[in-house]
Amino acid sequence: MLTSVLSTINALKQPTSDAWVEQAVSNLDIILLDHSHCERKAAGVALNFMFRYPSNTKMVRELTAIAREELEHFDLVNQWLEKRNIPLAPLPPPPYGVGLKAAVRPQEPERFLDSLLVTGLIEARSHERLGLLATHCPDLELAKFYKSLMASEARHFGIYWVLADTYFDREIVTERLDELSIVESELLANLHPEPRIHS
Repeated sequence: MLTSVLSTINALKQPTSDAWVEQAVSNLDIILLDHSHCERKAAGVALNFMFRYPSNTKMVRELTAIAREELEHFDLVNQWLEKRNIPLAPLPPPPYGVGLKAAVRPQEPERFLDSLLVTGLIEARSHERLGLLATHCPDLELAKFYKSLMASEARHFGIYWVLADTYFDREIVTERLDELSIVESELLANLHPEPRIHS
């Protein structure tokens, strides 16, 4: 088993499959391009929280730092694209993000809670998958780069979880995280035919 030796954040219900590892390692240029998109989107998500909930002082402070860090990672990934002569280009997204967004309840305050938890789950999965790339990538320099990003992904998950725990009762947060974690794992149960970080 390729993935059995790697620890994951315990919010994830199922580990990533060996099939994803094989697909990703065989398509590193596409994975890098998609990673660039992921970092840009992550910065945008943090900013969107601040636009939607500007009076939540703790959240604004925490997510200002996350948005800055995600943009730094965006720049670092783009440097890798340049190094490998991969042009910036659009990519059709996998169904993962749309599926998670569909699980977010539309009314407040449930929307706020679900959005924090879904974003945290994406960060948790990113932590796991960058760790798998760090372990299995045949380009040792690129593997080292992926390893360097792992800690920040785990920290981002923790920040989104703490924010949910700050604004909502712990029991409600835990129960809803469990429900959304099931949705997240089900979305990845069948490997998407196009290689992506979250496919």
